[in-house]
Amino acid sequence: VTSKLVNSVTGCADDALAGLVACNAGLRLLQGHRVVLRADLVAIRGRVALLSGGGSGHEPAHAGYIGKGMLTGVVAGAVFTSPAVGSILAAIRAVTQAGAAGTLLIVKNYTGDRLNFGLALERARAEGADVQMVVVGDDSAFAAPKKAGRRGLCGTVLIHKVCGCAQDEGEWGPPLPLAPGVLPQFCPHGPLPCAPQVLPADEAVETMLAHMTDPSNASHLPLSPGASVVLVVNNLGGLSCLELGIVAGAAVRSLERRGIRIARALVGSFMTALEMAGVSLTLLLVDEELVGLIDAETTAMAWPNLTTAPAMSQRQEVPAPKEGPGMAQHEPSTGTGGPAAARVQRVLERVCSTLLDMQDELNQLDREAGDGDCGHTHARAARAIQEWVRAGPPPAAPAQLLSALADLLLEQMGGSSGVLYGLFLTAAAQPLLSHDDLPTWADAMDAGIEAMQRYGGAAPGDRTMLDSLCAAAQALHGLRSPGATLLPVLATAVESAEAAAEATRTMEAGAGRASYISSAQLLQPDPGAVAVAAVLRAVLDGLRS
Repeated sequence: VTSKLVNSVTGCADDALAGLVACNAGLRLLQGHRVVLRADLVAIRGRVALLSGGGSGHEPAHAGYIGKGMLTGVVAGAVFTSPAVGSILAAIRAVTQAGAAGTLLIVKNYTGDRLNFGLALERARAEGADVQMVVVGDDSAFAAPKKAGRRGLCGTVLIHKVCGCAQDEGEWGPPLPLAPGVLPQFCPHGPLPCAPQVLPADEAVETMLAHMTDPSNASHLPLSPGASVVLVVNNLGGLSCLELGIVAGAAVRSLERRGIRIARALVGSFMTALEMAGVSLTLLLVDEELVGLIDAETTAMAWPNLTTAPAMSQRQEVPAPKEGPGMAQHEPSTGTGGPAAARVQRVLERVCSTLLDMQDELNQLDREAGDGDCGHTHARAARAIQEWVRAGPPPAAPAQLLSALADLLLEQMGGSSGVLYGLFLTAAAQPLLSHDDLPTWADAMDAGIEAMQRYGGAAPGDRTMLDSLCAAAQALHGLRSPGATLLPVLATAVESAEAAAEATRTMEAGAGRASYISSAQLLQPDPGAVAVAAVLRAVLDGLRS
C-alpha cells in the first residue's frame, strides 16, 4: 500500500469514483452503490439506456466512457472483481425510472460478469423492465477455440462508442437491437522484455498482427487488401508514451504493407490493468456508417480528441431508485401460517441441517479441484436460511418463496455458487407466478437450468452442479403425465441426481475451476453436484415427514 497513492486497499474503488464525479459535473453517483450515471438522465427518455461495467483497476474503463454519445452509466466492482448484482439492478432501475425505452447491458466475456449481469437482467425482467445483454468477446490470443469463448478486452470500448452514437442519434428504440457481428479483434502482448533482450517493436507488432489475421487461428479477423479498419493501440497501464508511439507507428506501417486502409487510429490508455507493462492492438473492420458512429461527438471524458473543462464540485449523489411503475418487485410475504407454511418451514430446516452436516465432506471434495470452501459456502447459506426462518414464517406461495430465497442466497451465500443458485431460483420462480400445479414445477426446474446454462456457460457433462440438476429435471418431466403424483416422481428425480453426482467422478471437467486441473487428478465426485443431490434428497425427506 505504501507504494501507491491510495487511502486504503478496500476503499480505493469508491475513492476513485468519488474523485471522478467531483471533477465532472456531468456525472452522478447512485447513493449506496458503485454506480455512476449521466447527470442528465432526462436526455435518455424514450431512448435505449446503455449500461456497462466490470472490476475496477482498468481505468479509464469504464466510467471514463459515460456521456452523450456513449454510455448512460456504469457499475463498478472492487479491483478486478465483478460488480455486485444489487448494484447492477439498481442501475437498471434508475434508468428505467428515468424513462428509458429499454436497457442494453454491454458485458465483457468473463464468468463473473456474465453471471452477475445475467442475474440482474433476469431480476429486472421479473420486475417488468425491458432489458437485453450483449456479451463482447474480442480476444484473439488463443489459436484454438476455447469453450468459454474469447475474453472481452479493449475492443469493448469501441462497442461502447458505436452503440452510444446509435442510441444518441435516436436510431434505437424498442425492441432493443443487438449487433453481435460487430465484434473487434484483439491480440495482447505482455510486458516488453527489458534490455539486453529487448524485442524490437517492429517485430513484436508484426507477430501480433500476423496472429490476428492468420486463417489458421480460430479467432482471426479476415482482412483482405483494400479493407478499412479502426486501429486502437492501447497502453495496458505501464508503457511509456515513447514506447506507445513507437508501437503505433509500427502498427500503421505493418497494416499499410498489407494494403489495409486505416480509417482511424486511436492511441492511448483505453483499458488498463494497474500498471501492466504491455500494449494491446485492436482492429475493427468498418464501413462508412461505422466510421461515422466512431467519429460522432461524445462528452465521455476518456474518449480521445475531446477537451472539456473540469467542473470542480463536491461529491454529488442522487438517491437510489425506489420501486415504481413497471419495476414492482415480488416482495416476500411473511406468510399466514397454516399447513403450507409449516411444510415449507419443515423442508427448509431439513435442507439446512443436511448442508451443515455435510460441510466437512463438501470441503474435502472441493480440495481436490477447487479452493476447499464448497462446504463453508453451503453452510453459510444454510445458516442464513435458518436465521431468516427464525425471523418469521417463510412465504408459502411458491413464486414468492423462490424469489425470497434467491435474494437471501445472493446476499449471504457468496461466491459463484450464490449467484448460480440465485439465477436458478429467480428464473424458476417465473413460471410459478401464475400456476403452481405439478406440471408447472417441471417447467420451473427447466427455466432455472436454462438460466444457469445461459449465463454460467456450463452444460451437462462438464462435471458441475448442472449434472445433478439436469438429471433431476429429466425425471421431473414425469410430473407432466396424467395422474402423476409428486412424491414418487420426486423420489425418482432424487435417485437420478445422486447417480449423476456419482458419475461426475469419471468426467473430465469442462467448466469451473476444476477445468484447469488434469483429469487424472480428479478422482472424487464434483462437490457442487453432490450438494445439489443432497439438497433434493432433503426436500424429499422434508415433504415425507
